[in-house]
Amino acid sequence: MASLSFNSTRITNPVTNFTSPSKTPVSHFSKTLKNTPHIKNLRKNLHFQPCLSVSESSVFSTPLQPEKTGEPLSEEDEEEDSDPTLELSYFDPETDPESVTEWEVDFCSRPILDIRGKKIWELVVCDESLSLQYTKYFPNNVINSVTLKNTIVSICEDLGVPLPEKIRFFRSQMQTIITRACNDLNIKPIPSKRCLSLVLWLEERYESVYTRHPGFQKGSKPLVSLDNPFPIELPENLYGDKWAFVQLPFSAIQEEVSSLETKFAFGSSLDLDLLGIEVDNDTLIPGLAVSSSRAKPLAAWMNGLEVCSIEADTSRANIVLSAGISTRYIYATYKKTPVTTSEAEAWEAAKKACGGLHFLAIQDDLDSDDCVGFWLLLEFPPPPV
Repeated sequence: MASLSFNSTRITNPVTNFTSPSKTPVSHFSKTLKNTPHIKNLRKNLHFQPCLSVSESSVFSTPLQPEKTGEPLSEEDEEEDSDPTLELSYFDPETDPESVTEWEVDFCSRPILDIRGKKIWELVVCDESLSLQYTKYFPNNVINSVTLKNTIVSICEDLGVPLPEKIRFFRSQMQTIITRACNDLNIKPIPSKRCLSLVLWLEERYESVYTRHPGFQKGSKPLVSLDNPFPIELPENLYGDKWAFVQLPFSAIQEEVSSLETKFAFGSSLDLDLLGIEVDNDTLIPGLAVSSSRAKPLAAWMNGLEVCSIEADTSRANIVLSAGISTRYIYATYKKTPVTTSEAEAWEAAKKACGGLHFLAIQDDLDSDDCVGFWLLLEFPPPPV
């Protein structure tokens, strides 16, 4: 268990009142961050297979059977043989189908025109580990919950996997269609920006598939954009007592993440190996520590929010918590001075130097050696589609 006594790595003193400005002086960053992580290409985890190209007559064509999937292609073969008009249907034969209980789904238009001059839509499905990978093109006149529901069932039947328990998605405009399809299949829909495997895959597909498609429209804007609304007031049950900007060595972060799996604790982690994020063990990771006399219920409420990132808004002297798809809360405030502004800017710079990696820790006391909730977070740009 990593020690979470932040005295030696605290960036600011705690705010005595969670929402009122800080009246205590703050100290400057004592260390700098080095060795910016590198985000690797996900291509080594992706498996390309022939399937029908998009057309109105092939919208409901049966995806490939698992036995036709064959051996994964080498990177060289993929570069030479992959066709941007092909679709993908793959499940890792070494993965237990029953273990894949959560999917990540994007159902959206692409910057590609079909023979009618209309934007093609695409369903992209994966799980966090990319053991499940599925793509299918659709014309824009069949985009509804019935199409999505039928395709989800087809994926399960053809790849030999059970219906997922949960489906995460990150576009608010598709919430009605995805929610209806999920409800009809007794699947829990989860609006969440923690679809990082999916987002990185879409970024990779933009470069290796969409831009190479014969119908690609350079400069085309997405029909379905991502929201970034003005932050709202924090619900009363989510208030803490004190907070502090903090930092921990990455080795301690790893210990804390591991403890989530070995004890009953609230929080969530990220598969950094899959995401290709490389960080040295001694690299300091910035985070926000929150203490509360009711830390356990606070962590429990926070656990249901799908927390995705934290940012310091230096122009308004507040901390913004992003959760779900498009919910942003004013999580805490501080008195705006040159010193506090400098500290907030240093915290943001540290987060940027870590490739967006940061964390949220909830404790009974800021000087405690334990925490009740721990969330590893990643601020990542939206996909280009």
